[in-house]
Amino acid sequence: MDLLVRAEDAAADAEVAAAAANVHVRILSDLDDLHAAQRLFDDIWQPDPANRPMTAELLRALSKAGNYVAAAFDDSGMVGACAGFFAPPAQRELHSHIAGVAGRAMGRSVGLALKLHQRAWCLRHGVDVVTWTFDPLVARNAWFNLAKLGGVPVQYLPNFYGSMHDGINGGDDTDRLLLRWELTAPRVDRAVAGVAPRWDVATLRRAGAVVGLDRSPSGEPLPGRVDGDTVLVAAPRDIESLRKADPECARLWRTAVRDVLEPLFASGAAVPGFDRSGWYVVRRGGPE
Repeated sequence: MDLLVRAEDAAADAEVAAAAANVHVRILSDLDDLHAAQRLFDDIWQPDPANRPMTAELLRALSKAGNYVAAAFDDSGMVGACAGFFAPPAQRELHSHIAGVAGRAMGRSVGLALKLHQRAWCLRHGVDVVTWTFDPLVARNAWFNLAKLGGVPVQYLPNFYGSMHDGINGGDDTDRLLLRWELTAPRVDRAVAGVAPRWDVATLRRAGAVVGLDRSPSGEPLPGRVDGDTVLVAAPRDIESLRKADPECARLWRTAVRDVLEPLFASGAAVPGFDRSGWYVVRRGGPE
């Protein structure tokens, strides 16, 4: 199907998502808006002022060059923002570098409204793939990216950004999963429509899945075995709180998840899904 036709359908999906989140999403170019986006990112990440995740000047340059810079607004003002830049032209791909939602707007699916707006915008611009990175320890982001959006992790990137001393990363190594979001793929259509398959760890274990990484009763990582066709890999229940309450345990999780997921990705295994209770489903031989 022609991308412009798909873009019309995607725009309709984005409008539904925005209405459900009680926001409107629009592209930013005004300097005051770009400064507001910088302040929003600062409020979310709480960075060292000398090392902001995104500056208004860089947002200005990205916007002027025709890249994706957008924000979600409600009656209180800006409550979410997202920025990305194009990959080499032949790839027809956008890399979505940063996205965040204000604390006061959490739980309303503002992030979904932003990403579906981004999907429609990309399709209108002839782009049918979006990539981004996310921390594999943040279970809610894994659920959102895989289950709600239909993205597929394709690479494990150890300490990708180096140490980041801010309110989210806490100086931890910045291991990331690279996610590939194929905007016209059937799995994305199903996810956006809310009819994507849901994975259940208990059912998978009864069917022969092995546990590559489990959680102890006290919340520490417990390494298991990775010799099955389907491997289940636990994530910590709330890594952001854990980094503040027990930094050493958080570091144990970083190493444990890396030790299991990095070799699995290197061997060609795929991650077709994520159980909402906090488990990656890893399969050898393909994502479906």
